[in-house]
Order: sequence, then structure tokens, then C-alpha cells
Amino acid sequence: MGKQIPTTTSFNLPDGREVILETGKLAAQADGSVVVKLGDTMLFASVVSATEMREGQSFFPLSVDYQEKFASVGRIPGNFFRREAKLSENEILTSRIVDRVLRPLFPDGYLYDTQVIINLISSDGDTMPDALAGLAASTALAVSNIPFDGPISEVRVARIDGEFVVNPGKAALENADLDIILGATMENVMMVEGEAKECSEADLVEAIRIGHEAVKVQCKAQLALAELVGEKATVKRAIDPQPEDEEIKAAVEALIKDKVTAIAKTPTEKHERKEKFKAVKEELKEAMLEKHGEEWMEENGHFVSKYYGEIQKYAIRDVVLGEQIRLDGRKPEDIRHIWSEVDYLPSTHGSGVFTRGETQALASLTLGTKTDEQMIDDAMGLHFNKFILHYNFPAFSVGEVRPMRGPGRREVGHANLANRSLRQVLPSEEDMPYTIRIVSDILESNGSSSMATVCSGSLALMDAGIHIKSHVSGIAMGLITDGERYAILSDILGDEDHLGDMDFKVTGTDKGICACQMDIKIDGLPYEILEKALEQARQGRLHILDKLNETIDAPREDLKPHAPRMEKLLIDKSFIGAVIGPGGKIIQEMQKETNTIINIEEIGDHGHVTIASTDRESLDMAIAKIKGITQVPEVGDEYEAEVKSIKEFGAFVDFLPGKSGLVHISELAWERVARTEDVVNPGDMIKVKLIGLDPRTGKFRLSRKALLPKPEGYVERERPPRRDRDRRDDRRGDRRDRDRGPRRDRGDRDKRW
Repeated sequence: MGKQIPTTTSFNLPDGREVILETGKLAAQADGSVVVKLGDTMLFASVVSATEMREGQSFFPLSVDYQEKFASVGRIPGNFFRREAKLSENEILTSRIVDRVLRPLFPDGYLYDTQVIINLISSDGDTMPDALAGLAASTALAVSNIPFDGPISEVRVARIDGEFVVNPGKAALENADLDIILGATMENVMMVEGEAKECSEADLVEAIRIGHEAVKVQCKAQLALAELVGEKATVKRAIDPQPEDEEIKAAVEALIKDKVTAIAKTPTEKHERKEKFKAVKEELKEAMLEKHGEEWMEENGHFVSKYYGEIQKYAIRDVVLGEQIRLDGRKPEDIRHIWSEVDYLPSTHGSGVFTRGETQALASLTLGTKTDEQMIDDAMGLHFNKFILHYNFPAFSVGEVRPMRGPGRREVGHANLANRSLRQVLPSEEDMPYTIRIVSDILESNGSSSMATVCSGSLALMDAGIHIKSHVSGIAMGLITDGERYAILSDILGDEDHLGDMDFKVTGTDKGICACQMDIKIDGLPYEILEKALEQARQGRLHILDKLNETIDAPREDLKPHAPRMEKLLIDKSFIGAVIGPGGKIIQEMQKETNTIINIEEIGDHGHVTIASTDRESLDMAIAKIKGITQVPEVGDEYEAEVKSIKEFGAFVDFLPGKSGLVHISELAWERVARTEDVVNPGDMIKVKLIGLDPRTGKFRLSRKALLPKPEGYVERERPPRRDRDRRDDRRGDRRDRDRGPRRDRGDRDKRW
């Protein structure tokens, strides 16, 4: 193969930054490959689709994998293998937002194995690569011969200092109060996901509008690149039309339409409804088998199943649109019955049960210390997470049997949505020294367990005594439309999720939206309908908030008795070493003696000391020890001291942790003391007063007698005037020099040796 000739095109973001799309230089054997460049940040994307379909294939086997190479930022992975391993949660979330936009746009009947791989291969550390991943994947498809109803692109829209910004940098994003990623085609918005600090519905719609305008520019650039590539990109693979049999379809419709419509009009619970639909399907198969025989059924059974599904979906949608009646008998805006409970788990630090209809979530909350923070080591750097939320969806919640294989991509996505929602109402880090972990176990599911997780998590936070701003509730919405009629459905069932044209989840407080996740499955959704759907979602959200407040309307005043108490001290950074001690000796002994967990972090000019214990007395003991080490003694202060050793001239005592001093024999009592041990012995506890600091040695001078009453009739011996004392000291010095004799010259001494 000869040298590849790269083909490029470019466009500008609204702020003028140039994005370059390049193909033809890397990965020539892939069906499509591109490099997307924004400054020093580069993403490589490839797409390959099989040319033969697996036998009996009934679904579209698409895989989308986004991975960040550590070399892109000049780092070596910190894991045992020192190489990129399984996808991190952040990479899974980015893969999901790309997958959700691409998947609906492949033609019906295209069931060939297709793989999209996106890699971050160079990063400037500030450009957010997740906002470019969808653009890279779609461009790779655009320059391939794979049939695809795109192009699409994805952009991040954030509101920073009141202004909407497209694809802001990492540093600027820290000041955003609204942050969404939007995926769309030239004509239609397909996906929205993000978070906000209690924004209004109007603000969210405006962000979507701005994002869609930016996407249109990026789609045009992809089409221009495909034109430059030529026939390889513009001539797509032929798709074999899906076989149809109108005669069988008419026969199936005649046999089941009325029965399915009757079930749709009769309010039933999930399992009862499932059994009724199953019975109709079995009756259909038996009728077809009796009429046409086994050989015919083996050849045409797939048509029977296909048309049953289509007619069932059409009949249910027609009932909802025509009569505004839902499968469980509710009106479109109705919310299912809700009950909730807190303090359900007596040994946890907080717990909440939230049940809405046939969906139930049990949230358990654990409080930890700084050592419990989640360490995240990804290509963009090492950072720590103090708020952790995990979501589990066991098979029994839907009455099924499946092996336990750990969380999948769906569980990671649902946990992220709930995490983003609750994070908006947490106290500031200064007011919340704890590491918090919430685990949501879904015990029953029929529609939006992720929103139940938000509600149960909010209950658990208040039950634990975490002073969140207010409750957060979530609601899952749906939309059914035939182009002329439409129905917006609040609190959708699992069945309504599958047969609807849009499903979106909105969480928030009574002040505004905290997070959202939206998937739109139809073309040309008017903004007017979207605005109405968001308003209906707001009403539903407020209804659920009222129910949560009936259970618990404010955080508990105190933590649970068995929860760790935590105190935070600020010390001068010069004392950090003294608290830690050589090799950590002092802090380790302190933790052992007080049965506490102590962490120290240097921030600015201070050391931030966090102390945790389940026992108040132990906590106070540790605080006293640290304050003792960091306290600067002042003359006149009084202390309870322990005698450590005695000498002829006095006793050495410890009066503060890490601080000791001398009580001279003359300061032990008002009377004359002949021997130190006549008054104190090692191990004795005595009260002392700091009376001075030795200017030569810097050691502390302490007195016991200063705190004792003077004996009756005591007359203090008068000291001679200062001048007389100086003369006396001079005489003593002369006498010492005379007794010692002349000092030998050091040179004479060295000569003798």
C-alpha cells in the first residue's frame, strides 16, 4: 500500500478556536478513521463493520468504546500492570453518551457487528475530550461506506458567569452553574445529559438551543470532509430490504388487535398484564399452527412474532393517544402511589426506603474519613472523590434469574445520574469533613429505578444528619406521538419506556433542576412540546418532594449514636511535623491511645487536622492532645503535669503533650526542701505554673509552690540588689579562674599528642 494522503477540513467553535478533522493518514484498513484536533488535544476514532451477518441475528450488535491513553498527558498508568486496562467509570460514561446518539441512526435491518473505538491520544490538560468523542465517532462513520443516517455531533454547553459557553475548558468549567452535553443531527436533538445548580426549565431549553446550533456547524464540516474523500465515503453499502408479508400481518392483526386493545384499556399490575399479553401470543401461535401446520410455522414463525410486537405496540399507543388512558389506568400526568421510610436499617449511619408504584429502592449511607476517599487515577490526573454513590440492579427486582457479574454500563450510568443530582445540595467541603458513600439497592423495578435512587438517597442523607440544602426528587417522563396527537406521560412504567418516542429524567429541588438525562427517538420534536414536557415534569417533581417532606422534612440535628464524630482543627503549619512526629510515631501513638483516626493536610499557611471517632470522650482526648502539641505556652498559664524524673536540683515534668520543663527544688514548696523526693516522685501528678523561660536554653521554668498558699508567718528572704549580685557573681568567677589555673594553649596540647 502506498503512502496515505491525508484529507482535512476544519470549522471554528463560537469563541473562534479551530477544530480540524483529518482522515487518510492513520488506520487505513479500518472502514473509517479520523483524527480530531483542537489545539494540542487529539482524538483518534475508528469504525469497522462486518460484511457478513451472524446466522439468526435479531438485534444490532454495536459496541462503542472510549478510552484515554495515559501517554496523551505524559503519564504512566499507576496500576499493577502499568498499562491501560478495563474502562474507567468516566470512560464508560463517555462511551454511553456516544452510543445513545449513534445507535438509533443505523438503518432498520442493519444487524452487522459494528465496532466504534475512540482514543484520546494527545491532551493539553484543559480541553475536555468527552465533548469531542461524538464528533470523532460520527466523522469516522461519515468517511466510511457504512450506512448511517447522520452525521451527528456532540457539544458541551455550560453557563459560566451568566454566559452560555460551548466546549469550555476544564478550568473554566469549575465556575459553571449549568453543564450539559448535547447530541444531535442537523435536524434533531437526540440526547441531553448534564447537571445544574438548581436552574430553571427555561435555562435548560436555552442551553439546548445554543448547543444544537453549534452541532449544525460540526455536521456540515463532516459532510464537507466526506465529499473530499469521495466515493469511499459517499457511496454506502447496500442494505437488503427487510422481508415483509402483508398477508400474515393482516391475519395477525385480525386475531390479536381487539384482545390487545382490551388489555390496554383495563388497568392491571405489571405481572398480571404480562401474563395476559403472553396468553394472547400463545393463542396466536396455536391458531396459526392449527391453520397452517408445523412446517409453515417453522418457515414463517418469525413473521408472526414480529407482527405481534408491532401490532401490540401500535394498539397500546393508540389507546393512550385516543383515550388518554395508560396501562395501569392512570391519566398522563398522574404519579403512582408513593410511600417512604427512614431509619429502616438500625446499624447504618443513615438509610431510606422509597417506593413508587412497583419500583423500590433501599439506600444505605456510610460516613467515613479522609482515608476512605475514592482515589481516581485516570489519564487526566490523580484526584479524590468524597461523595460516592453506587447503584445495584439485581435480577430479582424484575422477577428474573441472572448470574451476578458486577455492575454493567447501565448501572454505572444510573449511579452517575443520581450522584450528580444529590451532589448539588451537599454542604461545602469546609462544612462537610466526611467521606460519604450511598449504596442504592433496587429491590423492585417497573419504571425509573434511577429516580427512585435519587429519592431514597435524599432520604438517607437527611436521616444521617447531613445538612443538605433540601430534598432532591426525580421523575421519569415519556412521550408518545403519531405526528398529530401526542401524550406526555409522567412517572412512566417500564412498558411505556419501551413503546414511547422519548424518555427523559429530570431531578431537582423546589428551586430548580439539578440533573437531567434525555433520549429522543423521533424526528422533529418541537421545542414547544419539550417545554410543556419539562413543565409537567416540574409539577411531578414537586409532588414527589411533598411526599419526601412528609417522611422527613429536615436533616437530623445530630448524627446517629454509632456514626463517627468528626472534628476539624486548624493549626499553624509549623506544628505539622510536631503532631506527626519522627516517622509518624507521635500521631500513630495518639491514634492508638485515643482510638481515633487522625488526618493532617497542609493547605496554605495552615494544617487542616481531621479527627474522627465513634466516641465523644475519645474525640475530646485526641483534640486535647493535639491542642497541647500546638499550643504556645505563656507565662502565667497553669497546667496539670506529670513528674517524669527527679534530680538533686528538682523535678522534670510533662505539662503539655510534647512539652516538658523543670520545677527547681526551690519551687517545689515554700519551705526549704532538702531532697526532691521528699516532695514528689516519678509518676506523681502535680499542678504547676509557668513562671519563665530560660533565656540560655529555651527550657520552661515551672513552679509548684506558686499555686500553694503561703505558710502562716512566712517571711520571704530578701534578695540583694542587682548591683550587689553582679559583684558577687564576679567574685565567684575570679575565684573559679584562680582555682583552675592558667588555661593551656591548645597548640601546646596538640604538640604533646
